[in-house]
Parts: sequence; C-alpha cells; structure tokens
Amino acid sequence: MIAAGALAGRTIVVTRASEQAAAFVALLEAEGATVVQAPTIAIAPPASWAPLDAALDALAGFTWVIFTSVNGVVMVDRRLRERGGTWRALRGARLAAIGPATARALGEHGLRVDVVPDDYRAEGLVERLRGRVGPGDRVLLPRAARTRDLLVAALRGLGADVCEVAAYTTRRVEGAGPRLRQALAGGAVDAVTFTSSSTVRHFAELFTAAERRAWLEGVVIAAIGPITAATAAEHGLTTHVMPREYTVPALARALVEHFAAAPPARPGRRSE
Repeated sequence: MIAAGALAGRTIVVTRASEQAAAFVALLEAEGATVVQAPTIAIAPPASWAPLDAALDALAGFTWVIFTSVNGVVMVDRRLRERGGTWRALRGARLAAIGPATARALGEHGLRVDVVPDDYRAEGLVERLRGRVGPGDRVLLPRAARTRDLLVAALRGLGADVCEVAAYTTRRVEGAGPRLRQALAGGAVDAVTFTSSSTVRHFAELFTAAERRAWLEGVVIAAIGPITAATAAEHGLTTHVMPREYTVPALARALVEHFAAAPPARPGRRSE
C-alpha cells in the first residue's frame, strides 16, 4: 500500500494542453504534489476544415471510423455541431478507439466502440484490427495533422481504402518558456511529465541542448508511453517513469509509486 500524500513536497511540471490538464493536475495534487502547469501545446483547428467536412458528408460510405485520441472525438463533435449534424451519422459504421479514454469519449455520444486494443498505441490497434479490416473496407481516420503514418500504412497493407483527414492540429504555446526556465534553473522541479510526443518536441524547443542537460540533471522524466519516451530520447531526455498502461491516471499512479520508493523530499532541495 502507498500512503496518501506520496507526492508531498514534490514539484511536478505538467506540459499537457491546458484544456486537457485538469484531471491530471487533480490526481497529482490529491497526492500532495505542487503542480507547475506549463502547457507546451494547444489543440487548434486544422489549417482547413474542408477535408473533414467532405468525409463527414460521406460517412455512409465508410465501413470503419477509427479514433486515435480524445482530441479527435472532441473536434469531430465540434464540427458536427457547427454544421448541424449529429453523431447518429456514424451509427452505420464500425468504430475503433486507441484506448479506453477515447472509447469513453465516444460512449458519451451514445456510440458503441467495436475495437479497443490492449496496447494503447497504433501497433496494438493494428493487431486488433487484423482479420477485421480487409479489402473492400473504407476506413475514415480523423486525427491530428502530421501524425505517424504507421497506422495508415498498416491498414492499407490489410487492403483497406484509408481516408486520413486532419481533425485538429497541435501548436506550440510560447508562454510556457519563462515559467519553466525559472522553475528548472532554480532547481525546484522534481519531475517533468509528457503525455504525447508533441509535448516533448515543443518542450525541447524552448531550451538549448546545454540548458536541457544542465537543468534536467536529477529531474525525473515521466512519459505516458513508449512512443512519447522515444521522442524524449531523440531530444536527449531519458525516461525514468512510464506506466504499464498508457493512460493519464496510470501515469499519475506511476509517479506516486516512484516517489513513494524514493527518499523523502527535503525543503529547498531537489530529490535525487
């Protein structure tokens, strides 16, 4: 058992987009952490709605609609409402979600999800769809602009006709820099958390390589999953904490477990 308040005395940076961070922050604060909210990304509409609009107009022709994030669900919902549509238009298609949070977001709109992988990433989703998706299937994939192409390539390898459209984009938040610099340079931070590759990339762009080496020495890097951890490694950041389940609640639990096993935090000193 881990005692309540396992994060007391710890300062943890959350780089998640501000509109998504509340639940994560609440979980950390419930364990006593001081949270520095420094969103490095914001979720924004795509450069053009036209491709998504065209796909929504043609929903009846898709066999599958696959969502790879809650953001995709949120932005499709936004566009449906703006155009006077409803989620009922998707009920003729089979639905797949990258993980339980995305499946819950779809469920809130009265939709039943047919496939959720055990491994919450593109590779796991492909494995669950193997044997279910094949030649003759049309697949709609509304997701972030400039995303890994593994899923598209794999689905096409199964014989599917894939329509990939940008439902949203992530952009860098400039305002996070000064606050992060102050906290990191002052040695006040115990951990920095990353919940997507884009949070890592935009965090790294705020600092020089020398600053990252100097200021992150002794700081715990926590990544939500292996793809995010790999992006961190590309920027010289070694991941110390990664949950077995690639979700925000699991990441919070992993941080609790890590610091519960570490020496107590001392006032004015960063823990090792």
